[in-house]
Amino acid sequence: MRVPCMIGRRAPSPPIPRLLGACLGLMLAGVVLPAGCSKGKANPELGQASQKQPAPVAVATVVRKSVPVEIRSFGNVEPYSTVSIKAQVGGPLTGVYFREGQTVEANALLLTIDPRSYEAAVKQATANLARDTVQKKHAETELRRTEALLKKGAVTQEEYEQGLSTLDVLEAAVQADNAVLDNAKLQLEYCTIRAPITGRTGSHLINLGNLIKANDLPIVVINQVQPVYVSFTVPQQDLGDIRRYFQEANKLEVQARLPKDPEHPARGLLSFIDNQVDTATGTVRLKATFPNKDERLWPGQFVEVVLALTTQGDAVVVPSQAVQTGRQGQYVFIVKDDLTVEQRVVAVGRSLDGETVIDQGLQPGLKVVTDGQLRLVDGSKVDIKGAPGTGPQTRPATGPETRP
Repeated sequence: MRVPCMIGRRAPSPPIPRLLGACLGLMLAGVVLPAGCSKGKANPELGQASQKQPAPVAVATVVRKSVPVEIRSFGNVEPYSTVSIKAQVGGPLTGVYFREGQTVEANALLLTIDPRSYEAAVKQATANLARDTVQKKHAETELRRTEALLKKGAVTQEEYEQGLSTLDVLEAAVQADNAVLDNAKLQLEYCTIRAPITGRTGSHLINLGNLIKANDLPIVVINQVQPVYVSFTVPQQDLGDIRRYFQEANKLEVQARLPKDPEHPARGLLSFIDNQVDTATGTVRLKATFPNKDERLWPGQFVEVVLALTTQGDAVVVPSQAVQTGRQGQYVFIVKDDLTVEQRVVAVGRSLDGETVIDQGLQPGLKVVTDGQLRLVDGSKVDIKGAPGTGPQTRPATGPETRP
């Protein structure tokens, strides 16, 4: 039996075009068959149903009410008056009669300086005054005697005039002694330092026993905190309104709100408008006076300031979150009776405490969308959250499906 020799020969291969055709046929079959199956099972109403699904939203009612016209800013508490206590005479500090941070009344004893040298000066001035007073009396007596002798011709006119001059010198000496004595007594009084105002003392800047100089460093600082000032700035655009309402009402209420207790503000009255505008910032400085009986406001404290100008009556008000901004300006979505929304452009006024005044475009009683605006367009169907009968519908539970 012969075996055919294959050396030097190649096995026959199928033609290339035939192989490519077979592969393409298999690929097309794999793609077309699944598509055909899914097309037969798809629900054509599924996409339309998802598009008509109501968007959940929160709504609020447009109301008409009176709203205050206010200007808000930030400011700092300042003492009503500040006094730096300095010594007007030098000497050792011998007494401190207050505690740091204590409330002291006006004319209360604060400090004493060693008075011995000033007491000696008073005694010396008193003695000089007494000496010159005696000499003056003696000169007056001599002048009367000289005048009598002059009438008799026993003395000359020159001697009389000399006695008169001596008396004038002694009278001047007595006046000078009185001035020196008054100054010595005043220096002695300066050894006792009393509080010029009622207020809170600061820390001791010079302690007991130190040798102090006249008009040198302050010994203590007293701040008057009843009442206090609150200083703040407002834009220069508001200056005209502030001046007009201040002149009409003669007083404008100012609230100072503390950061940790904004619900219980301190109340005061506007008391000062600066006489010029700060050209660097375009603002004007104002001050309000607060009684501060409970001392809630403390010098240097940072507070929020609310300046009430007047009250606007019959204002149309919506929650601030209902107002949106688009290419056509600011607008709101109105919910109509068929639970569809209408986009309406509005003219917005002031905003205050989460509410916005609508100058034009809305009427009281309308319902506006306050949450969920991102899913809405003009004419969208909505589902009001929290409204009875508008929640999502659920199908009742049933038993297992049976087939005939």
